[in-house]
Amino acid sequence: MASYKALAYILLATTLIVVGPTAAQLSPTFYDTTCPSVSSIVEDVVRQALQTDARAGAKLIRFHFHDCFVNGCDGSVLLEDSAADGIDSEQNAPGNAGIQGQDIVANIKTAVENACPNLVSCADILAIASNAAVVLAGGRGWEVQLGRRDSRVANRSGAASNLPSPFEPLQNLTVKFANVGLDSTDLVALSGAHTFGRSRCLFFVGRLRNFNGTGMPDPTLDPVYRDILIEACPDNETRVDLDPTTPDQFDNNYFSNLQGNRGLLSSDQVLFSTPGAPTIATVNSFAASPDAFSDGFGASMIKMGNISPLTGTDGEIRFTCSRINPLPAVADM
Repeated sequence: MASYKALAYILLATTLIVVGPTAAQLSPTFYDTTCPSVSSIVEDVVRQALQTDARAGAKLIRFHFHDCFVNGCDGSVLLEDSAADGIDSEQNAPGNAGIQGQDIVANIKTAVENACPNLVSCADILAIASNAAVVLAGGRGWEVQLGRRDSRVANRSGAASNLPSPFEPLQNLTVKFANVGLDSTDLVALSGAHTFGRSRCLFFVGRLRNFNGTGMPDPTLDPVYRDILIEACPDNETRVDLDPTTPDQFDNNYFSNLQGNRGLLSSDQVLFSTPGAPTIATVNSFAASPDAFSDGFGASMIKMGNISPLTGTDGEIRFTCSRINPLPAVADM
């Protein structure tokens, strides 16, 4: 009897995970019949968030990026610690230090659930919200691919090892992107998300006076910009605009900044200042043409969004983005 009960529990648990849409691949029309208003619902909440938080869009794109680089685009980055569920949150990994925006995601999820209960995954919400963030900041959107489902596990160790660091040289960044199927053009295009948002001084203060233990500033950092950053960083927790020219606009000024040695993070500037790097030509191309950047960014976001998604009968549609769905109780038999 006990074994029969255990078997029934396993079957019910499996059923909970697999119930849902059965699309075999992502599609921009995935919710056209089940939740046709989902994109406008998400955009409305992002617009509301931007009224009180200029960093809202950058926060959402960071969540999507950090989600896809660990176990694929499955919403795992949104899971919070839960001993009961065996969740050691990816947000505890060094690469997710200071990651914010969970409250915005929760508000989006609530609005979507009110309109379309148990239909839209948290992983898809991140993809839709990233596109909305770019459009609302004056950029050009792309055709968002949809149909992802949510993971029931997190991977903290994967987040610790897979996420690109703001301190890494170009070779390391290239390898981490290649590990998830992205090339050097994708690296440059996706780094262009730093055309808006802020960074804590902690992540670049080492470039200002003692770069890599040399006792000297980073030679690829413009001296005038360096003096501005020293003044702007009384402590490591202060936040500074990633793009000093148009900090809240989604445009191609990020690449012009790199050409002038005004990339804020070392991981930004190495795209242009690493001798002989193939990324230099891409930076120059994007700096010269807003359309080239828009095309490249959209294509790379679609490509990134296709990293190992859970689709069809895999995973679940979480009721709440920060925790997995409870398994159903099983009566004694």
